[in-house]
Amino acid sequence: MANTGGGAQALTILSPIKNGYLGETTFADETFKRCMNIRIHEESPLAKIPDTYLARLYVLNDVLYESKPANDTILNLNDLFSLFKGKYRLRGLPKTDKLKSRYLVFSSNFHGESDEDLDRYLKNLYLHWDYTDYYGKRHDIHHIWRHCVAYDKVKSADDFVSYMRKCALDTSLFFNGSNGDSLKEQLKALYLKQELSRFAINHQGKSAGEIQTAWHAFIDRVRPTDLEAPSWKPGQSTVRTS
Repeated sequence: MANTGGGAQALTILSPIKNGYLGETTFADETFKRCMNIRIHEESPLAKIPDTYLARLYVLNDVLYESKPANDTILNLNDLFSLFKGKYRLRGLPKTDKLKSRYLVFSSNFHGESDEDLDRYLKNLYLHWDYTDYYGKRHDIHHIWRHCVAYDKVKSADDFVSYMRKCALDTSLFFNGSNGDSLKEQLKALYLKQELSRFAINHQGKSAGEIQTAWHAFIDRVRPTDLEAPSWKPGQSTVRTS
């Protein structure tokens, strides 16, 4: 599958936002505002979703037009038309595609490669998405997707999975930037890397006996085979200094 690789799966969802208004604000602008009020790092609702490696949420306003294509190294008719003004110049420009709606985009990389893993991930997204925004108000996942086309039909976790699958796109040329281990294993590895570096720095110049004694205490403290604790937290963004 184009969406999978190395124990991970890429999920790209484009949900069209309704062309309408909430008061004097377009549904798209309201959705954007709600996305901007989601807390980040450990306080993000995405930190509560099991198996999430990376994820982002944003509003796509339109596709970008970069430049007109070249098709002749000597003379490009488009370039010739562009020398003129008005309608003649416009004829020289290639047609560009425009979106009929603005889209709410959810992009995620998560642990798991099967369809069952995808369904489980989407169900967890529905069930565990819960957060308090910067104004102190608590919201569930409906608060973000509420103004998307046909989302009003979502009444359950199964409905949510079905809706998201309909909005999903294949991810071509997916590259898994991690090692494919579970999220808990990767968080534990980050924690051990941090603690081992600190141990090495703090024990410079110590005798072999002192280092050996400290090493045994270090192993007892960090518990390398215990994936639950101590470890990094999902969404953690800074190295702890204590």
